[in-house]
Amino acid sequence: MSRNVLIMGAAGRDFHVFNCCYRDDPDFAVRAFTATQIPHIEDRVYPAELAGSLYPDGIPICPETDLDALLDAGNVDEVVFAYSDVSLAYVDACRERVEAHGVAFSTFDVDATMLPSSKPVIAVTAVRTGCGKSQTSRRITHILTELGKKTVAIRHPMPYGDLARQAVQRFADYDDLDLHDCTIEEREEYEPHLKNGVIVYAGIDYAAILEQAEKEADVIVWDGGNNDTPFYRPDLWIAVADPHRAGHELEYFPGTQNFARAGLIIINKAGSADLQDIEAIEANARRVNPDARVIRRDSRLEVPHPEQIRGKRVLAIEDGPTTTHGGMAFGAAVLAARENGAAELVDPRPWAVGEIAETFRQYPDTGALLPAMGYGDAQIRDLEATVNAVDCDLVLIATPIDLTRLIDIGKPHMRIGYFMPAGDGAITEAVKRALG
Repeated sequence: MSRNVLIMGAAGRDFHVFNCCYRDDPDFAVRAFTATQIPHIEDRVYPAELAGSLYPDGIPICPETDLDALLDAGNVDEVVFAYSDVSLAYVDACRERVEAHGVAFSTFDVDATMLPSSKPVIAVTAVRTGCGKSQTSRRITHILTELGKKTVAIRHPMPYGDLARQAVQRFADYDDLDLHDCTIEEREEYEPHLKNGVIVYAGIDYAAILEQAEKEADVIVWDGGNNDTPFYRPDLWIAVADPHRAGHELEYFPGTQNFARAGLIIINKAGSADLQDIEAIEANARRVNPDARVIRRDSRLEVPHPEQIRGKRVLAIEDGPTTTHGGMAFGAAVLAARENGAAELVDPRPWAVGEIAETFRQYPDTGALLPAMGYGDAQIRDLEATVNAVDCDLVLIATPIDLTRLIDIGKPHMRIGYFMPAGDGAITEAVKRALG
């Protein structure tokens, strides 16, 4: 008899685990996915077109809040935990919750879900959301371009729309973002690569994605999401750590795997961190990953008109996932306001409407900043309404995309952000070794 499995996920890693480990195996029957973290991803069906011949009706996707009821139904033998950027304590709590029903619990198999490639793969991962993984990926593609290599970036999945249509997505220009109805979160990851002339792939079926990408790439750059592990077996595994959250490299799932297995650990934001926090990460690396090369790198703030910030009451718009489930109490906009003499950081919560107000209720410790949440049209419109309602003198936008392409901001505003400067001989050396 087949073993009945339920996969706990958040619309991405969970589907990849199914595709790699269960899709065509008659010894297992996946009864359901559960979904959390991301709005509007539950109460769907993983479609039959993607699920394969063993699942002619597809597989239901249920809210994680229904987990106990699903286990009480008595047709689940094992639960597989398959999403990222949660504390190890949270994973343990889920384990206890599942095992209380007499059901086995496991986390996803890292090695079984790393597909081999015929091309060199450089994987950029992190220990938490918001460490600077994306700017590192962009720096890697710059280095590869300078080496004369045609690079394709394959991005961690964000399948928040029509799943059947999102099996394989290719982005070559900004029009493709509109074609695929990309959310703010997707645009934040794809648009900077496109600006740099790098083609991006994403979607759901990462074996099919890889097959297409290999046809036009000399090198694959895996641009990971949250603190997830790579979907492809890397020739160079990079893990980015954050000294503003020292210790998290040992405390968050599955970023601990990235930290323990990477060949190159980059301690980012070193210029704005306390030395003792940097040294704490270095000590942890020596203990759990002694063979890794550990380097310090800086993230530079890019502020086009710092003089316009002084004395202003500022609304800081930051990356959504980093400041919600990533737990970061500040980002580039907050730092730019503080470093350039803003009179006040305006707390947007009194003006928040709709799904943005719900975001603050779900993440009450977010603080005096506005997460740029945009998982769908309704949330984007609520974001726009909230920004324009806030009583402030200046809006600082620290999203990786030009947010004004999606919302109208009827008050003075400025785009700022982070970038990783050149001068990284150790990274270039590691890239060259990965290329053979």
